[in-house]
Amino acid sequence: MSKRENESEGLSDEEESKYVPLKERKRKLIEKHLKSLPSSTLAEDTNSRDSVASSSKSGNSVIGPVFESIGPNSHLSLLDQHNELKRKATHQKESDREKQIKEEQKILESVAESRALLSFTELAKGIQYNDPIKTSWTVPKCIENLPIARHEEVRKLTGIYVDGEDIPPPIVSFKDMKLPKFVINSLKERGIVRPTPIQMQGLPALLFGRDLIGIAYTGSGKTLAFTLPIFMFCLEQECAMPFGREEGPFGLIICPSRELARQTSLFIKEFSSAGLRDGFPEVRVLACIGGESIKNQIETIKRGVHIVVATPGRLIDMLDKKIINLNICRYLCFDEADRMIDMGFEEEVRNIISFFKAQRQTILFSATMPKKIQNFAKSALVKPVTVNVGRAGAASTNIIQEVEYVKPESRIPHLLQSLQKTSPPVLIFAEKKQDVDAIHEYLLMKGVEAVSIHGGKEQEERTWAIDKFKSGEKDVLVATDVASKGLDFADIQHVINYDMPEDIENYVHRIGRTGRSAKTGMSTTFVNRSIQEAVLLDLKHLLIEAKQKVPEFLQNLGGEIPYGEGVNIGCTFCGGLGHRITNCPKLEAQQSKTASNLGRKEYLAKGSADY
Repeated sequence: MSKRENESEGLSDEEESKYVPLKERKRKLIEKHLKSLPSSTLAEDTNSRDSVASSSKSGNSVIGPVFESIGPNSHLSLLDQHNELKRKATHQKESDREKQIKEEQKILESVAESRALLSFTELAKGIQYNDPIKTSWTVPKCIENLPIARHEEVRKLTGIYVDGEDIPPPIVSFKDMKLPKFVINSLKERGIVRPTPIQMQGLPALLFGRDLIGIAYTGSGKTLAFTLPIFMFCLEQECAMPFGREEGPFGLIICPSRELARQTSLFIKEFSSAGLRDGFPEVRVLACIGGESIKNQIETIKRGVHIVVATPGRLIDMLDKKIINLNICRYLCFDEADRMIDMGFEEEVRNIISFFKAQRQTILFSATMPKKIQNFAKSALVKPVTVNVGRAGAASTNIIQEVEYVKPESRIPHLLQSLQKTSPPVLIFAEKKQDVDAIHEYLLMKGVEAVSIHGGKEQEERTWAIDKFKSGEKDVLVATDVASKGLDFADIQHVINYDMPEDIENYVHRIGRTGRSAKTGMSTTFVNRSIQEAVLLDLKHLLIEAKQKVPEFLQNLGGEIPYGEGVNIGCTFCGGLGHRITNCPKLEAQQSKTASNLGRKEYLAKGSADY
């Protein structure tokens, strides 16, 4: 050992030749360090020196007491210090999260519309309904007498989440729901033998007269869940007292697109035809949609109509002209409810509600229904029951989702390669009408049997295209999002997204045209650099949630899955998983649009005042 090393260790030259224990060397080194401290500090460290002395006499280590005067956590091991820092970081993260949740709740409350489902008369007079509508249907005794634990077990096994007061129990067979024999036979003819989860819980609640918010993935049988109760109520009314001329409707179903309204009316008419064959009276159904002869619709109304399935525009026109009235209407259903709000039908919904003369049973159904829609619905409905099968906005796990990076100029030629993945029928979606026309023309040139629909085509042409595609005469249907909302096409093998929609909800509805009724399907989506990063993040987390393969260019995008559990994760405004409501691009766009409209109105008001 060198002289310099001995001095650094606090040893004299005399001690160099003999062995000094490590503990003793450290003690001398610390004493030397304490002697070198200023006089003001020595007084404070007297206790430490005494500790050193006493520790050395007793043979104990002096490192701990002395280090207490050197560092605040020197008495803790590194592992303990690490755990303490980790605990503090977790606590801070939880505090920040709680703070953000409160902030998000305030934002959600500020944008939630709480009066859209209340009529002007009810608002003006302060009319409130405290109890749901009473019906003649009751829960079978064999089901009612079962323990509550059994009902909870059924919901748990089928993935049903429920919320509300006095919720009717789930019923796992149509026979136990006390449906007529002809209805059960009609369902069997369609291949429907037992109810799906949304029907197990939704049908008993609706037959019992409860207001309901129903949320389930695409192709899960939502249409049957809300059309069957309204059919049964109308059949009961007709049997008790037949509808006279110009009387009705008793039930009203509002849809966001003409194609969906037409499909729903045909679905109910099949029940009516089955009842006629079994000796029951006819339940008359009217599809009240634009683009079709209003004269034929008026003739149906004059005979007396039980159920009207309508789009908002044509219905308001007929209500304003007093061609139709809602004086005895007691059943109101919004199919694809969130889509209607997003499409700008808020004012139309308020106008329609104002034509009701009494309490009604109100139902909202959709595959994607963010918290903003659920909250405003709960504020207007009477003791509503919320039935949620899976997460609102989640994609069906029966669909294999593929995402491909394709340059904008290469998309149309790339379609032919994508069409080779499966056999027909195939659906191709595009955002713009001109893209739909361009794709349709290209496919026809390549010899593909294709038809197309969009909002710019005549209704007769749209109906013809849908019928040809459904019958199998055409292999490919090219469409805008008018075909993405609720339409049921049999055995769709493949859905191709020519472009990524502007929000993830439209994506879920588009790919939901395949993989329906427990069948498998496939979707292919073209993406490129023009798409917003927020939309791509939503897509990435949706793929992760559905356990799909995430392409490398999406994996490189940052962002963790937003916090939350079960049905409450993601953005509460649009349902996207890649962001929170505090940075929701859809909300930002809506607020910008509202601000620009307000500015325009102010400008016009000033201009009119000047002149």
